[in-house]
Amino acid sequence: MRSKFIDADAAAALIEDGATVALMGGGGGLMEATCLFQAIERRFHEVRDPRALTVVHALGIGDRKSLGMNCFAHEELVRKVVGGHWVWSPRMQQLAAAEKIEAYILPGGVSSQLFREIGAGRPGLFTHIGLGTVCDPRHGGGRMNASAKEDLAEVVEIDGREYLRYKPYRVDVALVRASVADEDGNIGFEHEAANLDAQAIALAARAGGGKVIVQVKERLARGALKAREVRIPAAWVDAIVVDAQQRSSYAIAFDPRLSGELTGAERFKVDAPGDEPFGERQAVARRAACELFEGAIVNYGVGVPDAVARLVAARGELDRIYQTIEHGTYGGSLLDGELFGYAHNASAILDAPTQFDFYSGGGLDIAFLGFGEFDATGNVNVSRLGGLAVGPGGFIDIAQNARKVVFCGTFAAKGVRLETGDGSLRVLQQGQVRKLVRQVEQVTFSGPQALERGQEILYLTERASFRLRAQGLELFEVAPGIDLQRDVLEEMDFAPRLAEAIVTMPKAHFERSDDRTGALGNRGAIAEGRA
Repeated sequence: MRSKFIDADAAAALIEDGATVALMGGGGGLMEATCLFQAIERRFHEVRDPRALTVVHALGIGDRKSLGMNCFAHEELVRKVVGGHWVWSPRMQQLAAAEKIEAYILPGGVSSQLFREIGAGRPGLFTHIGLGTVCDPRHGGGRMNASAKEDLAEVVEIDGREYLRYKPYRVDVALVRASVADEDGNIGFEHEAANLDAQAIALAARAGGGKVIVQVKERLARGALKAREVRIPAAWVDAIVVDAQQRSSYAIAFDPRLSGELTGAERFKVDAPGDEPFGERQAVARRAACELFEGAIVNYGVGVPDAVARLVAARGELDRIYQTIEHGTYGGSLLDGELFGYAHNASAILDAPTQFDFYSGGGLDIAFLGFGEFDATGNVNVSRLGGLAVGPGGFIDIAQNARKVVFCGTFAAKGVRLETGDGSLRVLQQGQVRKLVRQVEQVTFSGPQALERGQEILYLTERASFRLRAQGLELFEVAPGIDLQRDVLEEMDFAPRLAEAIVTMPKAHFERSDDRTGALGNRGAIAEGRA
């Protein structure tokens, strides 16, 4: 049997004009086939080939500069992009805004699961995920600019209930990242920080007669991999490119803590969260942590939810909850910022489609998620901000299925000046951008749908807390030192319902102190037993 090993330039030449290319990866370089991406970009610049690609990816890929999806962000190279998250590639966002490409979004989990359905030859993905949101064809169908004309999904009724059917499509090329390949072409992930949807996109390509191209760091002898170490069998693989310089992330060459390879006592070491100047993020995080309870299965999003995860770790309470992220990771010490999606010493690493199956089935007790803006009916927008395609990532899949969703964020943006740390909060200068708006620019989370599902929904800011009720948003809590009328109501574009008894948040949330020392104790932190 001929060798499947070729160089990156030869791999790029396998991609034909007009092909649909499925990519995997996460921000910061997580499981990104960087060498392959750069080879495609290089070939396009040199010979103007390939052209008019359709590129599909579930999560955000890139460095906000030149890597990841930025490699594909060239007029004529790409015709259409269906992306779960766009912020890692400002160049692609600009192509979408300038109508140079057809731009779409899909929920990250839906995208990963749809790859699997395509790979199995089934008629698309039937799911409740996305109903009432921008991905519902009645509310935009995932179209992010005027050039996007297609409906990626349709509404169907099964046993009297509405669902969305996300339509299948042909995948011509799957670009997969892994750790090792043996001489036969069997693929292992042993040094990767996640699995993501590698198997699913490979299956999708195979089902349509497409090509599966895998980038690995190391070539092994025949038989070097045990059968249970093979994550993609040689029978699925068409070509393999070895990149000896492949890194765990853009910033980290290799760290066995990221790939979960440590055992024994080393595996249970918890990183001390780095110091962060005390401010409104920590105040919101302390308030949000009050919603936790013993044994809760939890997901953290990006932004202010990062601070919630850091707080739980600082208090030494990681072993009292089950911590998950949509990339497929359980437990460990979560990394944040550009390394969101990575964890040190995870307790388990699953495939992303399986993780999203767990979420879709109602496995999450609490999700801590950020917001760009929210409105009077409880709708939240994170997918289109300032006219730019942002995309939901796993936000829609998570927010629609957690029993309780705690949206965490700052009350306003741009130019806000606050003073806190002494047990109270004072607004020195109001923000120029309001986040509590009359109607969100795009519905990434539907308040009315959440009411139908019976979810508990909270919206926590440093100034005030709100909850979703049948009549709309209800304000039930304010920060100490805040003037309700001046600092909250007059800075909103709608008038919320006011609870009969508006309470004041504990002063401890606004005291400058070190949570790691127990200076605040565990007051209001993880409650005993199930809520």
